[in-house]
Amino acid sequence: MRELALHILDIAQNSVRAGAKNIFIQVHENENGFFVFRIKDDGCGMSEEMVRRVRDPFTTTRTTRKVGMGLPFMDMVTEQCGGRLEIASAVGVGTEVAAYFEANHIDRPPLGDLPGSVQILLAGAPHINLVLEYHCNNKKITFTTEEVQEILGDACDFTSPELLNWIENYLGQQIVCAQNEQGGEK
Repeated sequence: MRELALHILDIAQNSVRAGAKNIFIQVHENENGFFVFRIKDDGCGMSEEMVRRVRDPFTTTRTTRKVGMGLPFMDMVTEQCGGRLEIASAVGVGTEVAAYFEANHIDRPPLGDLPGSVQILLAGAPHINLVLEYHCNNKKITFTTEEVQEILGDACDFTSPELLNWIENYLGQQIVCAQNEQGGEK
């Protein structure tokens, strides 16, 4: 995958398949010299053995194919970019995946279309409670589906193309503003 946003989408979709009701995504453009993204869920979780094996491309829980390339590929990319991939999970509790890349490493893939990935995630799993935090230039943007539901009430429908387009445009504008702003955390 050429964009980190697609890796984020892939991992979040794994969370949905694991039965997660709540997914927390955090993207930090520069955390102590690293570009970091974290995805935490309350899905079914994995055993210690599965956590050890999940970096092997021939380990997958899917029945539609015999290989799983998402996490093994992400592990390789983080290492190539001077970082690491951390996976913590417990059966019945959930999973947290954190990917670290040297922030200015020449081979680090770009973030890409994070708003589009959020739009696709919500279109495919409108029932999840999603929290997205984006940190850049000491500015923090927080988006929650819960807040959208509170504002729209009964009219909230995450399968609605109009709402999904609004979310994509809103997040896109917020991210561009954060990327172009200098100043203190808000």
